[in-house]
Amino acid sequence: MSKVLFHLAFPVIDVPSTKAFYVDGLGCLAGRESPSSLILSLYGHQLVAHVVPELPTIQTGIYPRHFGLVFQSESNWLALLERVHDKRLKFYQQPKIRFVDTPLEHRTFFLNDLSGNVLEFKHYKFESAIFGETDFHQVGDLPTFNVPMANYTY
Repeated sequence: MSKVLFHLAFPVIDVPSTKAFYVDGLGCLAGRESPSSLILSLYGHQLVAHVVPELPTIQTGIYPRHFGLVFQSESNWLALLERVHDKRLKFYQQPKIRFVDTPLEHRTFFLNDLSGNVLEFKHYKFESAIFGETDFHQVGDLPTFNVPMANYTY
């Protein structure tokens, strides 16, 4: 089977600030660029930043929308965390460990780009938690948006 790449297009306020955050900050590789868009390689996956005349309403909190990477190597996750510190990128949520001492345990941190897009970077202690461990129902933190509690699973 040939390699499959993930593609995500997302809205931004401008190309220069996007390039500063993703290329200079996170270490993405820049691809084709125009005044209204920028193609980026985030660890080999294709991101396309599109300048929009008006950004969507900035959400408060990490839900419902964010994107990022799940690192299979803890050392790679730690290397990105070190880069974030070195580049003085501002955390949206500081690094933490979720679901300690369970099969779902993972390290995570969130960043916010200058256009308000929220990014998460995480590493699971047990690889089985990435798509498995279906007997557990915890997903993320408590919601910070208005969802009836009966409709939200922890």
